Amino acid sequence: MDINITELQLKDPFKIARRATDASRQVVSIEIDGGIGETAPARFYGETVETVSMALKTIAPALPDNLDAIHDVMEDVETTLGGNYAAKSAIDMALHDRLGKKLGVPLYQLWGLNPHKTPCTSFTIGLDELEVMAEKTRRAEAYPILKVKLGTPRDIEIIQKLRDVTDKPIYVDANTAWAPKEAVRKIRELARYGVELVEQPTKPNDLAGLKFVREHSELPIIADESVKRTSNIPALAGCVDGINIKLVKCGGLLEARRMIHVARAHDLLVMIGCMIESSIGITAAAHLTPLVDYADLDGHLLIANDPYTGVTLDEGKLILPKRPGIGVA
Repeated sequence: MDINITELQLKDPFKIARRATDASRQVVSIEIDGGIGETAPARFYGETVETVSMALKTIAPALPDNLDAIHDVMEDVETTLGGNYAAKSAIDMALHDRLGKKLGVPLYQLWGLNPHKTPCTSFTIGLDELEVMAEKTRRAEAYPILKVKLGTPRDIEIIQKLRDVTDKPIYVDANTAWAPKEAVRKIRELARYGVELVEQPTKPNDLAGLKFVREHSELPIIADESVKRTSNIPALAGCVDGINIKLVKCGGLLEARRMIHVARAHDLLVMIGCMIESSIGITAAAHLTPLVDYADLDGHLLIANDPYTGVTLDEGKLILPKRPGIGVA
């Protein structure tokens, strides 16, 4: 297993409600017998580039000879690495890329999915001064859906400002910043400005708060920080309208597919999201999008030095590459 750390430079400083502005982000990429994978660990979930690198070095000598049996390999990795989900996601991704390349088919074909049923991705506008957010919105002309980061005392003012420059559909993401009653008040206002959904309004473990917000909201409520893996989904049924799945949170493509099916069994909407990642991680996640309702796969669009090309956009619609495996070059 080859392990590399890459520093991705952001085109613009990026800020959300719970984290200070940053100008770069590190990702860890790996290669396993020709298959490549990537992960963008988040301190919020207890992982860093250092913990991921250590976990990968620990597991590398223990990988079995039969790498085709991805389910078996990942069961062993699950046992060995425990909570290192970001590290597991890189291994899972590399194994899928390897198998797709070996069989000569892209991941969507390996799974029997229709590549033409991909949605449009949203494009994220991070927190900043009002005029800066308005200018970023103007520059996002190529993207048909915007996702706006909120979680400040001026949230309504932000949306009012952005509505002066765009009439596009807007998703908003509070990143856990609101109290339940505050969320209800703000959502009532946001609905007047054509906002279409709200992501993670309250603290991750406050399921009662999420349920209260949902019961008093005319907009769909999507859980993000509250849902990491399949086991979290049943408790969220009735508390939210949908979930946001990220490969880095859940541990990879195998688990993400499980989450999609379990979410559907609980009548939940599904979004596929991302961290700030290169085209490796974004393209891998994009192969799942024929199965989901919403895509927020713009991490590679926010960086200036993407080392790879993969999924592309046609007026915002995700276009999956036809190359084998993940399909990046």
